[in-house]
Order: sequence, then C-alpha cells, then structure tokens
Amino acid sequence: MSYGIHINGRPFADEPRAGQCLRTYLRERGWFGVKKGCDAGDCGACTVHVDGEPVHSCLYPAVRAEGRAVTTVEGLADEDGELHPVQRKFLEAQGFQCGFCTAGYLMTTAALDDEQLADLPRAFKGNICRCTGYRAIEDAVRGVRHTEEPDAGRAVGRNLGAPAGPQVVTGTARYTFDLDVPGLLHMKLLRSPHPHARVLAVDTAAALRVPGVHLVLTHHDAPERLYSTARHEHPTEDPDDTRLLDDTVRYIGQRVAAVVADSEAAAEEGCRRIEVTYEQLPYVTDPEEAMAPGAPVVHDKGPESRIARPGNNVVGEVHGEIGSVADGFAEADAVHEETFRTQRVQHASLETHGAVAWYENGEDGEERLTVRSSTQTPFLTRRALCALFGLELKQVRVLAGRVGGGFGGKQEMIVEDIVALAVMRLRRPVKLEYTRAEQFYGATTRHPFTVHVRAGARADGTLTALQLRVVANTGAYGNHGPAVMFHSVGESMAVYRAPHKKVDAYSVYTNSVPAGAFRGYGLGQVVFAVESVMDELARRTGVDPLVFRERNIIGPGEHMVSPGGEEEDLEIASYGLDQCLQVVRNAIEQYGDGPGDDVPEGWLVGQGTGMSMIATGPPGGHFADATVKLLQDGTYDIAVGTAEFGNGTTTVHQQITAGALSTAVDRIAIRQSDTDVVRHDTGAFASAGTVVAGKAVMKAADELAVQILDFAAHHLGAAVGDCRLTAEAVECAGREVSLKELFQAARSAGRELLADGHWGGSPRSVAFNAQWFRLAVDPGTGEIRILRSVHAADAGKVMNPMQCRGQVEGGVAQALGATLFENVRLDGRGEVTTAAFRRYRLPQFADVPRTEVHFMETSDAIGPLGAKSMSESPFNPVAPAFANALRDATGIRFTELPLTRDRVWLALHEAGRG
Repeated sequence: MSYGIHINGRPFADEPRAGQCLRTYLRERGWFGVKKGCDAGDCGACTVHVDGEPVHSCLYPAVRAEGRAVTTVEGLADEDGELHPVQRKFLEAQGFQCGFCTAGYLMTTAALDDEQLADLPRAFKGNICRCTGYRAIEDAVRGVRHTEEPDAGRAVGRNLGAPAGPQVVTGTARYTFDLDVPGLLHMKLLRSPHPHARVLAVDTAAALRVPGVHLVLTHHDAPERLYSTARHEHPTEDPDDTRLLDDTVRYIGQRVAAVVADSEAAAEEGCRRIEVTYEQLPYVTDPEEAMAPGAPVVHDKGPESRIARPGNNVVGEVHGEIGSVADGFAEADAVHEETFRTQRVQHASLETHGAVAWYENGEDGEERLTVRSSTQTPFLTRRALCALFGLELKQVRVLAGRVGGGFGGKQEMIVEDIVALAVMRLRRPVKLEYTRAEQFYGATTRHPFTVHVRAGARADGTLTALQLRVVANTGAYGNHGPAVMFHSVGESMAVYRAPHKKVDAYSVYTNSVPAGAFRGYGLGQVVFAVESVMDELARRTGVDPLVFRERNIIGPGEHMVSPGGEEEDLEIASYGLDQCLQVVRNAIEQYGDGPGDDVPEGWLVGQGTGMSMIATGPPGGHFADATVKLLQDGTYDIAVGTAEFGNGTTTVHQQITAGALSTAVDRIAIRQSDTDVVRHDTGAFASAGTVVAGKAVMKAADELAVQILDFAAHHLGAAVGDCRLTAEAVECAGREVSLKELFQAARSAGRELLADGHWGGSPRSVAFNAQWFRLAVDPGTGEIRILRSVHAADAGKVMNPMQCRGQVEGGVAQALGATLFENVRLDGRGEVTTAAFRRYRLPQFADVPRTEVHFMETSDAIGPLGAKSMSESPFNPVAPAFANALRDATGIRFTELPLTRDRVWLALHEAGRG
C-alpha cells in the first residue's frame, strides 16, 4: 500500500525514509516555512498542524502523518490568498523581528481556543522568541495594531511595517537554507574530544568507504595561512591565530576533520569512522591561572600574529592612568571595592550557523565561487575567503538571505571557510548547517569577565577615584578578544567624571570554547560591576543613588576621558542622559511605593537603577556605500549592503529614502547583503545599520532628489526652484512630468538618474540608556518577581518608534536571561555541558515582564536625520539595575551572574534572612 499525506490541501505519495521526522519531510518538498531551530522540541519554530492539532514537526515521525492533513504556515491563508486572521494580526502588530520563530507562533496561535488565549504564558510554553521580548507577540495575539499606513513624504518617525512582513507571516521569506540546490552534498564535522592535543595521525580510509561519502578533509588539506574568524573592517584588530583545520586542537569541540556526503546520515557515519591519533597536551581553563608563570601556552605565536604576550596567554591588554588613583583614594571619605563575575552566554539565535556554496558563472562568463551564508558581514567574509584561498574579489560572491538572528554571533567566519574548501575540491554544491548542540560547543559565546572595581567619593557624593582590573576569558582563540576588552573599559569609565582613573585589563587565552562578539561588546559585563559599586558608594555617603549619578555623570559637550585610551573621534553629539534619569525618578514617584502591586506577605521588596553609555558605531572604521536610483516604472531602488535580521534597517532605509524623495515606502524596492549587486558595507553590527548605512542611504537619496529636480527643470524649461517632487511626478511651475516620463527622457539623453552615498569612520556619537526595576523576593524559596520594569532610551530621532521599541524590549529580555539564568556551563576540562535549550534555559513568554519604554527628546548632530543607535545598548544597564534592586530588597550585594533562584536563597539563608 502506498503512503499518502495531504500537505496544505495537496496530496503527496512519497514514502518517508526510515526514522525521518515530519519537519525534514516537509522541507524536502518545498515547505520552507517550517524551520529548524533545535531538533529537540524546545523552540517551536517547526510547529505545524496535523489534523488541526499543533505539533513540533521535528519530533513527529513523518510516517505517523500517513492519511492525515498537514498544514504549514504557507497553508494558513485561504484559496484566494486572503491572510488568516492570525497572520493579519501579526502583520499589523509587527509581532516579529528576525521572523525565524514567527511561523511556529502563528501555527500555535491559530490553534488556541478561548481558554488557552486567556493564559498565554502556558499556551506558549513550547515556543521561544529570542528577538522581541514577547510584548509584540502578545500584542499581535490580542489584536493590538501598531503599524501605520504608508503616506507619501511622511515616513520618518512613523510606525511603518517591515517590507518583508507579508513574506514573514506567510512563510515565504527566504532564510539561508530555504532554497533547493540541485546536486547538493552535505557536510558534517568531526570535533576534538580533548581540551589540548596535537594531531599525530588521521586515518580516513574507513570513512571514505562509507556509501555516499565523497570527501574527507583534514589539516593536510588546509591552507597554512593563519587568520581570525572575527570580522572587522580592519583585519589587524584581531590576532591571526586560527587555521582552517589545525594539527593542534585547543578546546573540546574544535573541528578536526570534515566529511562530505550525499546525505547528513552518511556524513555523520563517515565522521564516526575517522581514526585520529592524538598526543594530549597540558591545558588550562582558568584565565588567572593561564597568566601565571609556567602555565600551558595555548598559542606560541607572537608579534607576527598580533598576540601581546603569548608566553602568559595574554592576547591583548591595556594599562592606563589619569591623575593618581592613590591621591584620589586618599581624598575620599568613602571607598568601596568589590570583585564581580559574569558568565558565558550563548547568542541562541534560532537560525544556527550555516552556509551553502556552489560554483556559477558571473555576468562576465567567468566561473566564481558563490557562498550563501547566515552572516552579518557578507563583504568582510568575501574578503577573508579571498585572502585565505588566494582568490580575487571578482572570483567570490557572498550573499545572505534573511538572517534568523545574530546578536553579534554571526560577525564571524565560522562555517564559510570549510564549506568553500570542500566546494573548491569537489566542484559541487555543499551545505553545512550547525545543530543546536554545535552552536553551544562549536560557535562562540559572550566573554566571561572578572571585574575588580575600587571607587572613592567625598561625603557629598562626588567621585574622587575609579579603578578597574578586568580579566576577560577569550577562550581558545582571540577572535574579538582584544577589541571586546578595550571596548569594555571605554564608555563604562568615560560616562563618569572622576579626576583620577586607572585601568588594567587583560584578554586571556584558555583551553575552552572561544568567546566572540555579543550584544554590548563587553560593556554589559563591566557596567554590571561599575553600576553596582556606584550604588554602594551612594549608600556609604548617604546620597540618593539617582542624585549620586547626576552629580558624577558626564555632561553635554564634555570630553570623554578613559584611561584605556577612549577613541578621540567620540563626541556627545546629542545628550539625553539627564532625561533618562528623570524617567527613572518619575517611575520611582509613580511606582516606588508599589501602587497596584500584588506582593505576598513576607516577601522582600526593593528597587534599583542602572545606566550606561555606548558609542554609536565601532572604533577603527565602519563604512557603507549605498546607491539610490529611479527605475523605468517611476519607482525607486536602493542598493545597500546591510544584512537584515530583525534589526529593522531595511524599513529605516526605505523611510529615509521616502522622505528625501517625497514618495511612499511601497514605491521603493531594496537590494541588500549580496556582494554581487550592492557596494561595500562593513556589516550589520555595532548598531551601524541606521547610523552608518542609513547615513549613506540618506546622502544618496538627497543627491538623487537634486538630480531629478535639476533634470526635470531642464526638461520642462523651468527654474529648479519652481520644481518639487511628488510621489509619482515632478511639478514645475504648474506643469507636471511623471517619473516614468522623466526616466524615458533621461534615457533618451543618455543619462541614468542614479546617486551614490558613502558614510563611515569619524566622528562617532554616543547613546544613553537607563533601566529601573521594582521587584519582590520570597525569602523562603529565593523566587523573584519583577513588579515593574521601566527603560529610558536616548536614541536621538527615533526613525520608527514601533521597531525601535521592539529593539529595546528584546534587549531587555535578552539581558534578563543573562541576569537570571542563562549560563553556558563547562566542566573541569572545558567541555560544554549545557548544549541544548532545555539544559540552557532561555527566557520564555512567562519569564519576561512588560517593560515600559520611554524615548528621549534629542536629535543627534552626526546620525542621519538626528538618529542614534539603539540595538545593543538596552542590554547593558539591565543586570546592574536588577542587582541593585535585589540589594535594596535583601540587603545583600550579589556580585556574580546569573542571579539564579538557588543562589539567592543560599545567600539569604547564610545571612539569616531565609
């Protein structure tokens, strides 16, 4: 009897493979709206309906669907293409950012009854969103509309939906692997079981005998060239300490070999059959021990690889002093010092790292390597691949589809290099897609920090001295290590005035999973420590914590001073920190005595504040080129390199262009993140999508408006001053020419109406944030309830309030995860023991409070139309605000993250308050 299944109303008779899950069965038949997020039933991204019931298709055997009706997100709309009510609600509320989880939420929501809709925390236990902070999802489910209708010439400052919104809610937005590549081969990686070892021999004979295996790659096949997986505009910012496949492994999980086969199963079997002979070497997992004399050396390279002190495992360091901290502490009436520790955190973007590559012919007929990757940096990745393999830029194309989350984790070249090598050897398409476990032990994490703070103040609360000693554990490789360390001690110290400052900071190698770029780029770790100490100093001097901060923070127009060598190109081009603190003061007045709070008897209640400053863009240069042109049909086209992964830059770029050209956003198409069709862009990181790429787009759009008006005036024989642009035409002194006609006239004259924009480098501005919490603690169990959450954000001119609010809410939610429970745990050998969502504990719908978001009234002199960055900075003040509120409630200063329930209970018990 033949197999039969109906998918979205269409019959399929293909029998599934033995053990095949429904998710892969559906995707193999083109239903790409079904996503892979975990393969363990933890995230819900693969949710579909089977006979109307929602199931996680990664766990549901495809054979069980025989004779049943399966509906994916593509099948929610009716036969006429009318959106399902749930799809329409998610579109109107923009209940998504990157959108990778959205199909799962839509399918779960569409199956909820009234009783389940009344209890969303329980209803959404099986779904995870890493981007939104869940408020936008709840608003979508409740039917709250946020998006506004497009209006010609009035775009900036309005809640316009993402251009890809309709594709996201219908499951037709194409992420990295949402395409059918004929003849595709699959790669799997063999990884090291040892924290430090030399590879003496690799026997691949048995692996090559596995049916379907085409290729096994080892260090014998790898280029000798060393490089960094980190991607920066200037590669010299990172140490060259990585080899594509190395004969020395430095952490458990490092790739040793790669197998390419007809199927993932065959590639996995090939990996199991490889025999590797290792010579185990001494290892070190603690950064303080790693710096001690006689410690095992992780990398023996030196200045040629830009490693500061390889013999002490110090990849980078900074030492500096302004004034004399000894004098400053002598002048102080109160001194407080404490050591703080922050943990590893996983980015946990729902789309894992992955790439697919193949050969194709370019427009010039020349064959070139094409790499489609889940990356934040397509141009820098192309540059790195060319350098690694000795290719010219024209021989490599790198492109990104829609990226399913990044948070800094995809500012790396982690998979593209090995995939490219396989394609170059086999001349066939090859795919490598990380499993969720590989994300934990084979990608990167946030840097764990140890921060010792000593600060002094006079009796009136005026700071006299601030001293930091920072040790950042960069893991086995130095990708981003020095840069994160430098940045961590920059704005965290510069935001406070103190005549005497000193810093000693180290980025240290250990034999553990590498750390990398993560939202906040080191600031969150140090801000946690500094803001905690500021609260303690306020208590010691008897000064209100808000007044203490107001007395010591940097003011508008002041020079930012950091002993770590804060970049000279930083300017306070707009100032809203005072407004941020006023928002906190208002929150204390409104909520500080707990009106409306339902606090159980005997619980301890407290409140706390944290604040931060961040540069709007990275040091060392971040550049973007953009092109805006008039098309034949009278619409416009933007070409810009920035990748879209929920950061909202696509919408902002359309809004900027619409304002400059007096048109509507739906008359503007955008091409992006493809090295073949757009010009250079450093990448979508460091909050640069709006402030750098947006400025380039603005310059191009403004120039195009001038070109169009000039040409129209000439064409109609009018003065330029008498002409104005409308949505579809140019009016000149009572006469009108449509943009379509103008295009044809320009073509006849041998002219193209097109303008380029370039922006980046210096100067850079700064943004400010403040967070306030009111919370309650059960002394008997350590349980913490967040009663109120208020966030103040100085983003300059807010280009799209709905999307910017989503960035803030998502940043707060992600920071709460890192504050309360997220922790990549390692055993004594450096092996990751939390390599799954159910062991790692991400924030779910029930964990995240509704944060009240306030935007300050400022306009930046540097950013486009007064805008500043706001994608990273909301993360940074959350942990200290929470810790300060916990200190206020319990009287205990917690100095180590995460603030887990058992840790809180134990501290209360030891203090006699349990």
